[in-house]
Amino acid sequence: MANILDIKRRIRSVRNTRQITKAMQMVSAAKLRRAQERALAARPYAQMLTNVLKSLSARAEVVDPITGETRNPLLIRRPENNVLLIIVTGEKGLAGAFNSNIIKAAQRFIVEKAGKNIDLVCVGRKGRDFFRRRYSGPREDGSRSGAIQIVGEHAGILNRVKFEAAQAVSEDVVRRYTEESVDAVYLVYNEFKSVVSQRLVVDEILPIDVIGETDIRMAEGMTEEQKKRALEAARVAGASVRAADTSEIDTAAAAFGTRPVDYIYEQDATELFNALLPRYMGVQIYRSMLESEAAEHAARMTAMDSATNNAGDMIDLLTLVMNRARQAKITKEIIEIVSGAAAL
Repeated sequence: MANILDIKRRIRSVRNTRQITKAMQMVSAAKLRRAQERALAARPYAQMLTNVLKSLSARAEVVDPITGETRNPLLIRRPENNVLLIIVTGEKGLAGAFNSNIIKAAQRFIVEKAGKNIDLVCVGRKGRDFFRRRYSGPREDGSRSGAIQIVGEHAGILNRVKFEAAQAVSEDVVRRYTEESVDAVYLVYNEFKSVVSQRLVVDEILPIDVIGETDIRMAEGMTEEQKKRALEAARVAGASVRAADTSEIDTAAAAFGTRPVDYIYEQDATELFNALLPRYMGVQIYRSMLESEAAEHAARMTAMDSATNNAGDMIDLLTLVMNRARQAKITKEIIEIVSGAAAL
């Protein structure tokens, strides 16, 4: 049986670890609230931009009346020979299966698109490190290094997401699609609505079919067990489990595009539409980053709650073992005393 002093040291070590995991859980809960507030604050702008584009599309000459083809290159659908995949993962670990699930979804997508050229844009340190060990970037002469290659790395921008970072990613993606170096753009990330309402999705963001609507190609929701654990973690940390009510914001923004009013634009409607469409792409990527950031904090909060509970169970088990060892030692000493007395 283990030495009592060694068991006490293990109990002290596990107790210190439990304090750390408990603190990390509370920190993640606080960061989750801030991430939700930032996502909610960006919602009115995104909604208004979407509805302005809807209004413009009804007035702009989006389709050539002679050929019947769309004039904006971001609306043109081509055969998928070259595909661009944007992978949004976390910057740090200790978040349960958050990062591994996103990476597995990206790998499934790559398998489904076998036989096609796939360019990867990695947003987040964990995804970048994983795919960098398996794929390389283009050669120095600009030629492809293989069917699958990494063409973009953006690490450190998800600690506190800024629109400028999302816009830089969007500009590069729009440039590649406009130059026809890629034929379709997909985005894999964790869609977040609340602590118990989130799912892993693969969304086709280019070409744009319908403005304001997502084209989900793959989705994986939370299991009942995961929802139960997340609910318990949120209860302990005091985090909200309800999705924010944005019905008033959505209604106000939607009214712009649905009013029977003939708006007068200072520039030509077609010119405005073509200028705002790339910014719409930036907003889409910015939204995915904000939601991924919130989902990462929610996953870390749940993982640290489970670690705290497991540490408590281990302390109870080690305490029981220590008590048994102490009882065995006392019993042994009594037997030795009795045996010595009987020998006399």
